[in-house]
Amino acid sequence: MAYTPTSPKTPSSDIELQHPTAKQTLLSHALTGHYHSNGHSHLKSQSPDGRIATPIDFDGLSFPSVGARERREDTEEQRVARIEKISGAVRIILECIGEDPDREGLLKTPERYAKALMFFSKGYEESVTHLMNKALFQEDHDEMVIVKGIDVFSLCEHHMVPFTGKIHIGYIPKNGKVVGLSKIARLAEMFSRRLQVQERLTKQVAMALQELLDPLGVAVVMEASHFCMVMRGVQKPGSQTITSSMFGCFRDQGKTREEFLALIRRNGI
Repeated sequence: MAYTPTSPKTPSSDIELQHPTAKQTLLSHALTGHYHSNGHSHLKSQSPDGRIATPIDFDGLSFPSVGARERREDTEEQRVARIEKISGAVRIILECIGEDPDREGLLKTPERYAKALMFFSKGYEESVTHLMNKALFQEDHDEMVIVKGIDVFSLCEHHMVPFTGKIHIGYIPKNGKVVGLSKIARLAEMFSRRLQVQERLTKQVAMALQELLDPLGVAVVMEASHFCMVMRGVQKPGSQTITSSMFGCFRDQGKTREEFLALIRRNGI
């Protein structure tokens, strides 16, 4: 069976997300090498892709990329201008592939695609802290919690074509701290609605839960089909890519990991 904690429970008042405490600031510094101050992020990425190392940015963003904060803080006028800019770029693409952007079927395609792309990438406007706040609870539960078969849709950052599949997420609470089940699915949705690679998406979900809940362990497994392998390149329909990310007792204890893997493979009770 799953690992059972022996430490005492913490008061429920301790489980809501707050502004950065000294401990959180030190944790952030340990993970990223930078401090937060005055409620504003001063993180500068050490990674070549412009992302910070920790999923929790206490002033609102999560794994921010360059331009994510600007997009989130857009006024309505700025959002309209952003869509118009994307529409203009799409019109150029249509011309470059040999199409006529002025023919009837394509007249509104640039604007349609611009709005669709904003939806496909809406995860840049969302944050872990706002997503999870008020959804952390104290319960007398110390066994494995699994939400499996969550549908995810994302865009490969290398070709900007879709990859789709399912993600399975499990954790073992510590001190009775649990999260609303729907929030687990929303967490996967938030990170998938960005330009991604499957390996990073899997790890981001796991890291976010680990840092938010401080559980005994977190396990995430994702299986997906990549259209960059189906529609182009090697052109192999039916191929599946499986990735995993595990922390705590799921990584350290083989029996716990095997229990999780067995449960996500089961159909029904």
